[in-house]
Amino acid sequence: MGIELSEFSLSEFSLKGKVAIVTGANQGLGMGYAVAFAKAGADLFIPHLTDETSEIKELIEETGQRVAFLQGDLTDKSYIENVVRSCIKEYGRIDILVNNAGAGIFDNFFDYQDSNWQKVMDINLNSVYYLSHRVAKEMMKQNGGKIINVASALAFASDKNCPPYTTSKHAIVGLTKVFANEVGKYNIQTNAIAPGFLETDMTKALLEDEKYYNKIVDRIPAGRWGEAHDLMGTAVFLASNASNYINGWTVNVDGGFSTTI
Repeated sequence: MGIELSEFSLSEFSLKGKVAIVTGANQGLGMGYAVAFAKAGADLFIPHLTDETSEIKELIEETGQRVAFLQGDLTDKSYIENVVRSCIKEYGRIDILVNNAGAGIFDNFFDYQDSNWQKVMDINLNSVYYLSHRVAKEMMKQNGGKIINVASALAFASDKNCPPYTTSKHAIVGLTKVFANEVGKYNIQTNAIAPGFLETDMTKALLEDEKYYNKIVDRIPAGRWGEAHDLMGTAVFLASNASNYINGWTVNVDGGFSTTI
């Protein structure tokens, strides 16, 4: 055996000295990924669209790690280039990319506007491809890196009134496999996390719909909707050396939702 079993250490899960880009981490679930990485020892670079950054800045700086921000629109390819260049300028490298930023616009299927379809696909799928493609070139120079895409429980099923969201998340699973196949030989592992139904600001309306809420809970063996902290350990694992031989897979973090009918 090439590596002795006794050589394994929990330091394999450490992100000390690493630099992570987490898109949209100034809010929602992305904030959980970013804080988890900081607690594991990584410095953060956060591309964000909305103005508020004070909360995530405080949370990361409390860990003793550094954080930098760049505001803009990930559907703009010039902004994507600026994200990469700014991160390299700030830290000198990119070790981890989490494609967390996304959107969902809900409407009746037959009334769904073409413009809304395009908006959701541009941020949920196209920006993921373009940013990952650009970051992978930097990771190649470093001979390694981790790309983590954010899929969804709706990457394996469908729901009413969200055609581009469901389609884009199915596509993310495929895109993850494409990158795994294309850049794996450069010691870059590409995997995805598929969160289930989680309690966030984005799902507030669903949480307040008692009938819908209970319908989902009935399908979750864990008996509850998830929370942001439920994703943090999986994110650190996929970003660390502990997952170096995992490539092209999607990890469902859904309390067992995808196992039931």
